[in-house]
Amino acid sequence: MGKVIGLISIKGGVGKTTIASSLAVDLVNHHNKKVLLVDANFSAPNVGLHMNIPKPDKTIHDILAGHARLSHGIHNSYGVDVIPGSYIYEKQINVLKLQHKINKLKDKYDFVVIDSSPSLNEEMLATILAAESLFIVTTPDLPTLTCSLKAAKTVKERNKNISGIIINKIRDPKFELSLDEIQDTTEIPVVARIPDDINSTRALFTQIPIPIYKRNSPFSKEINNLSLSISGKQEKQSFINWLLGLNFRKEQVNRQVLKEELYKPFFK
Repeated sequence: MGKVIGLISIKGGVGKTTIASSLAVDLVNHHNKKVLLVDANFSAPNVGLHMNIPKPDKTIHDILAGHARLSHGIHNSYGVDVIPGSYIYEKQINVLKLQHKINKLKDKYDFVVIDSSPSLNEEMLATILAAESLFIVTTPDLPTLTCSLKAAKTVKERNKNISGIIINKIRDPKFELSLDEIQDTTEIPVVARIPDDINSTRALFTQIPIPIYKRNSPFSKEINNLSLSISGKQEKQSFINWLLGLNFRKEQVNRQVLKEELYKPFFK
């Protein structure tokens, strides 16, 4: 049975869609997984732009409105099955049907990755209800962390589990919140620390997901580390760290815990 992963935030511009599409592409192309990527940002969808599907024929909007079958909304791009959203859909849809629709499909995939809305409304709730593992995407600044706390509160009110926090767009650690500060404030483990990477901008411009556009970029490497844990694989320590006798970084330890949580039956 496929695992359903939801990425959420309550602030635009944190890179949530870039991470969702990159994670899906990395799982498929570098870990041989079968993945469905769903755009659940119903008001402002742009997964299609990240995945080079600028003019999808049928979308998640058509599916939730009952105007298209599930299979008709699936487009394959870079090896990933994608259900994009419509940029111009104006009719009313019931977004809370998302969970029911995904449940019909998840057995066909190793993973279903959902990119949620960045608004605290029914659109985000649809992702929270549909996902089995939720990750909050944040940037290391106080305004965004405040929004992340609201997201965490919303998830906990629904008795859902938050698997971890992904810190994105790290630019100047001396003037940004540290991993410890974010963990202590949210009481949620940080499972990835992604530096601000110019290759993300370049990849989006070319509509080639960054794990393919530049696999060895700092962004791609950390996405790959997260994919390893999600796939149940062991993350390797770098040769330099091993040579110097350095311990795993905290986010690496958290990813090991994440792997064990996701695959509990295999670790007993």
